[in-house]
Amino acid sequence: MVLAAQPLTASASTAVSAATVAAGLHELQSRWANIQYQTPEARRADAFEQLYQRAQALLEAQPKSAELHTWAGIIRGSQAGAEGGLSALSQVKEARAEFEQALSIDPTTLSGSAYTSLGTLYHQVPGWPISFGDDDKARQLLRKGLSLNPDGIDSNYFWADFLHDQGDDAKARQAIEKAMAAAPRPGRETADAGRRQDIQALLNEI
Repeated sequence: MVLAAQPLTASASTAVSAATVAAGLHELQSRWANIQYQTPEARRADAFEQLYQRAQALLEAQPKSAELHTWAGIIRGSQAGAEGGLSALSQVKEARAEFEQALSIDPTTLSGSAYTSLGTLYHQVPGWPISFGDDDKARQLLRKGLSLNPDGIDSNYFWADFLHDQGDDAKARQAIEKAMAAAPRPGRETADAGRRQDIQALLNEI
């Protein structure tokens, strides 16, 4: 007996979509950590470009995924940091657009990662007239990210980095200590290990 194929119900379709996003997200996170922390510096920019194209392919299938937009922004921003020069200026604008798109879809996505990443971008890029860097905007965004993930390793690390650059080392040290005490993230062991190296390097400067 041949049974007619039944269309997916709304709930089943949503479940499939969520599973697709989760798989794509895991791929992007794992490959990003490998490039950022285990790939020679000279090869990172090209590797990030390839990964960004993969993120865009995933977004073509799931254009309303705030998680994928956030990670597309993280990847593009990381590429800008690895590449430097004039090309980085256009890349950071693309990264900003990805974060803003993520926030327009779901401001709480990934426990505030879009806020933290966008705040870091505003902190790290040059200000006007070269680019859009703005420490007041960075402070606002980083605080928002921290409010959504007060015990996170990344939210506290980037807040500490900002405070250190602002000359507030006492509060920076408090944030660093919270970052060091953050719980491990399942499946993100490489990223956690690399971030703890970043934390130690920042602590040595304070």
